[in-house]
Amino acid sequence: MSPQIAGLLQLIALIAALALAYRPLGDYMARVYSSEKHYTPEKWIYKVIGANPAAEMRWPAYLRGVLAFSAVSVLFLYLMQGVQGSLPGSLGFSSIDPDQAFNTAASFVANTNWQSYYGEQAMGHVVQTGGLAVQNFLSAAVGMAVAVALVRGFSRSRTGELGNFWADLVRGTVRILVPISVIGAIVLVACGAIQNFSGIHQVGQFMGGTQEWNGGAVASQEAIKELGTNGGGYFNANSAHPFENPNPLSNIFEIFLILLIPFALTRTFGRMVGSLKQGYAILGAMAVIWIGFTALMMWTEFAHRGPAFEIAGGAMEGKETRFGIAGSSIFAVATTLTSTGAVNSFHSSYTGFGGGITMLGMQLGEIAPGGVGSGLYGMLIMAIIAVFIAGLMVGRTPEYLGKKIGTRQIKFAACYILITPALVLGFTAVAMALPTPGDSMTNSGAHGFSEILYAYTSGANNNGSAFAGLNADTQWFNSTIGIAMLLGRFLPMVFVLALAGSLAEQKPVPETAGTLRTDKPLYAGLLVGTILIITGLTYFPALALGPLAEGLAS
Repeated sequence: MSPQIAGLLQLIALIAALALAYRPLGDYMARVYSSEKHYTPEKWIYKVIGANPAAEMRWPAYLRGVLAFSAVSVLFLYLMQGVQGSLPGSLGFSSIDPDQAFNTAASFVANTNWQSYYGEQAMGHVVQTGGLAVQNFLSAAVGMAVAVALVRGFSRSRTGELGNFWADLVRGTVRILVPISVIGAIVLVACGAIQNFSGIHQVGQFMGGTQEWNGGAVASQEAIKELGTNGGGYFNANSAHPFENPNPLSNIFEIFLILLIPFALTRTFGRMVGSLKQGYAILGAMAVIWIGFTALMMWTEFAHRGPAFEIAGGAMEGKETRFGIAGSSIFAVATTLTSTGAVNSFHSSYTGFGGGITMLGMQLGEIAPGGVGSGLYGMLIMAIIAVFIAGLMVGRTPEYLGKKIGTRQIKFAACYILITPALVLGFTAVAMALPTPGDSMTNSGAHGFSEILYAYTSGANNNGSAFAGLNADTQWFNSTIGIAMLLGRFLPMVFVLALAGSLAEQKPVPETAGTLRTDKPLYAGLLVGTILIITGLTYFPALALGPLAEGLAS
C-alpha cells in the first residue's frame, strides 16, 4: 500500500470516528450546560469556593469571574514553580527562573501551553501533575464556559443574564473533561504510553555519554492535553516522543481527541439555539477548511522535488518514521487549526509552503474547528461578520439567529478580530527591529523571519506549538510571548461576553422573506470566504516575507 493511500485511509477513519461521536457528545454537552441539577461532588466544590451556582450573571459579572479565576490560577502556578526545589517529587530539579515561571504560568492558564524549557529536565512530578495538568482541565473549561455564554446570548431574549460562570466551569470539568480524559488515558496506556511516578533512570550510552530518562504521569496528562486542546508536552519532543505517542494507533487517537469537542460543540450550539441546521452550517464551514488544509498539507509534503525526496517518499525531514508524512501532516493541521499546539513532527522542517500552512491555520483564528470553546465563539464572531457583509450587499439590516446585528454588535466583533493580528504583527515587528531578539534565530533570511513570526502567532493565538530553531528561553521572548498569550486569550473574551450580553438583551426579530438563511450551504460558503479573505488581507504581507518567499525560492 502506498503512503498516500495509507494517509487517505487514516483520514477516512478519523472522519468516521468523529461522525460517530458527534451526535451523542454534542447532545450530552447541551444537556450538561442546560441542566439545573447539581451533583454532590459539584455541591462540595461550590461550598469550598463560596459560589452560588443558581445565581444568574450579567456579562460584566461573568467576565469578572473569568478574569479573577484566571488571575488566581496564574499566581498559583507561578508560585508553585518558584518553590519547586522545596517540593517532594521534584526529581532534584531546582526552582524555575522568574521570567520562565511567568511565561509558563501565563501559557498554561491561557490554554496556550507554549514551552520554552525541556519538560523532562525542568519540571518535577508535583508541578507537572498538580500544576500543569490541573490547568489543562481548568483552562479548557473556561473556554467552554465563555462559548456557552455566547450561545445563551443568541438563545435568550430580553435579559442580560448569561448563566453562572462557576457552574459552567465546574460542570465542564466534572461532567465532560474528566470522564473523557479518564477513558482517553486508559486507551493511551493500552497503546504503550507510560503512567508512573518513577525517578530518573540511566538507559544506556548515547554518543559517548550517559542517557537518562524520567517517568511520569504521562498518559493522563497526554489525554487532557489533546482533549482540552492544550498541547503542552511532558517531554520536550512532545507527541513525537514514544512515551507520549508510541505508535500510529495512538497517533490517530490523539488527533481524534484534539478534534472531538470542538466539532461536537457545533451540535451543542444548534441544540441550545433550537435549530440543529444552524449547527450543521457552522460545522460545514469548519469541515471544509479543515479538510482543505489537510489535503493541501499532504500534497505539499508528498510532492517529490529532487532525488532525496523521491528516495524518502516525500519531505521526511523532521518527521517520525513510525507516523510518516500522512500521520504527521494530519496531526500538524489538526493542531494548528485548533489551539492545541501539540506536535508529532517539527514544523520548522516542513517545506516552505507546509510551514506556511501551519502558520495560516493559526492566523485564521484557530476556528476550524478551533480550540475547546474558543473555536466555537471565534467562528460565531466570523458568522456575524459574514452576515453583516451580506446585509451590506443587499441593503438591509443584518440579522443572525433572530437578533439584529447593529453598530454595537459589529464594534464588538471588529475589536475581537483586530486584537490578535495587532499582537502578532506588532511584537514580530519590534522583535525584528531590535538587535538582541534576532540573536535567538538559528536561521537567517525568510526562514529566520518565519521562526519569530510563528512564535508570536502561536502565542497570541493561544496555540503553543513552536517552529523550532528559535531560542525562546530569553527574558525578551519569555516576557513578550507571555504578555501576548495573556492579552490574546482574555482581551477577546471581553468582547465575546459583551457581545453575548448585548444579544441577550434584544427581543427576537421575526423571520421574513428577506431574511438571509444562515442554515444553508450558500451561507456556509460565504462564511468560509469571509474567513479566508479577512485573514489573507491581514497576514498576507507577513507571510510573503516568510514561508511564501521560502517556498517560492526552493
